[in-house]
Amino acid sequence: MHQAALPKIISTAASLIVVLSLQGCIAPVKTYTPPKGAITCGKLPKEPFWWGTSTAPFQNEDKGYPVGSKWYYRTDWDIFAEHGGAPPRGDQAVFSWSKFDKDLEALKKLGVTHFRFGVEWARVEPRKGVINEEALNRYAEMAHHVRAAGIEPLITLWHFTFPDWLYPRDKSKANFLNPDVQNAWREHVRRVVRATKADVRIYVPQNEPNGALQLGWLAAHWPPGLFFHTGGYKKAMRVCADMFRDAAKIVREERHDALVMGIWSLPEWKKPKYLAPDTIYNLMQHQNFDHLDMVADTCDMIGINYYYSQEASLPRFLFRPSGEHNSNYTQLGWEISPTGLYHVLKDVYGRYHKPMVITENGIGTQSGQKSIRYFREHVAQMRRAMADGIDVRGYFPWTLVDNYEWTEGWGHAQFGLFSYDKKTQDRIPSPSAIWYSNFIKAYPAP
Repeated sequence: MHQAALPKIISTAASLIVVLSLQGCIAPVKTYTPPKGAITCGKLPKEPFWWGTSTAPFQNEDKGYPVGSKWYYRTDWDIFAEHGGAPPRGDQAVFSWSKFDKDLEALKKLGVTHFRFGVEWARVEPRKGVINEEALNRYAEMAHHVRAAGIEPLITLWHFTFPDWLYPRDKSKANFLNPDVQNAWREHVRRVVRATKADVRIYVPQNEPNGALQLGWLAAHWPPGLFFHTGGYKKAMRVCADMFRDAAKIVREERHDALVMGIWSLPEWKKPKYLAPDTIYNLMQHQNFDHLDMVADTCDMIGINYYYSQEASLPRFLFRPSGEHNSNYTQLGWEISPTGLYHVLKDVYGRYHKPMVITENGIGTQSGQKSIRYFREHVAQMRRAMADGIDVRGYFPWTLVDNYEWTEGWGHAQFGLFSYDKKTQDRIPSPSAIWYSNFIKAYPAP
């Protein structure tokens, strides 16, 4: 955990929860009902199991271009960091843009069948209406090289960041609430899909919109940094869902055999052990499912990012354990609970009856032994779910290489299967990477 960020996390989370608690009990989530005009997705045939991993453009790609260059761009996260909302990323990240061949080499060493990476909207459209065709073609080349290596590419169209021209000083009109965002998004999605569809079949419109919305409009912890802006939060969620649905439609128009997969952050929230109102538990259930309910009918598959289980209580939000030297917690103070993954898979499948992929599962730790145990036990719970008839199609540890971790910055949450050599930009396999590679070879399909 980045120590400078910890007081902010505690204060914003505590303030939010206290305010909500004083308002009385939040209603439990309702049984899922597809929206009017729901899309009927065909039943997916069984395919070989997907063993993969993922990266994110802002966390991995180098930037490093001077102001005035056609390659120069900024995102809302760059501005947010400049204003003290997060540690600065710097210009180089782990060079996944200029040294993509090193990522590809690492993927080959792992032996994965699938790889998910994102397109940085700001890189492709650094100024409104100004398109960097070379950057767009570069993303298409990356997808082509992944496929040529015998690995199926997945493209994430939005992984938390917006171009700076959608992030004005008036934060009530930023990002999802910018008046230009929906039209610009539709054009961007069609542009990217047209450029990549020859090699890409699987598209992810948005990564973890549920978490980003709550952290940005309620907790002030992510851009646009608004605290308890409930009206903006509800509007932003509606716009976000509309943008997801637009993207799914465009993807299918451009490639008729495409698969659309949404991805959500879905921890296992547990009711408090002692007598207490269900306010916080219900709130966190709404965080898990409200956005997903709005778009689930457009998805061929549901992606689940699962990292931890947590009691949904005020004390647990106020006091986060220190995790690196505690076998039950990660560096970020997240409770390690493999059985929680089983329960989340069971709940999501029972709610939506859609094929699922575990699109992120990982641990921030410096201990190779602890990391291997984490992956081994979570895969065991996934296999348990599959044995019980739950339709799970793939497993993606997060992430390929240690990188910038949003508000935690550099070096405070090592999630990578590979570490990173700053001098050579080489990816050095960790013990968990070696374990994962051997596991894939021994168990090509659960």
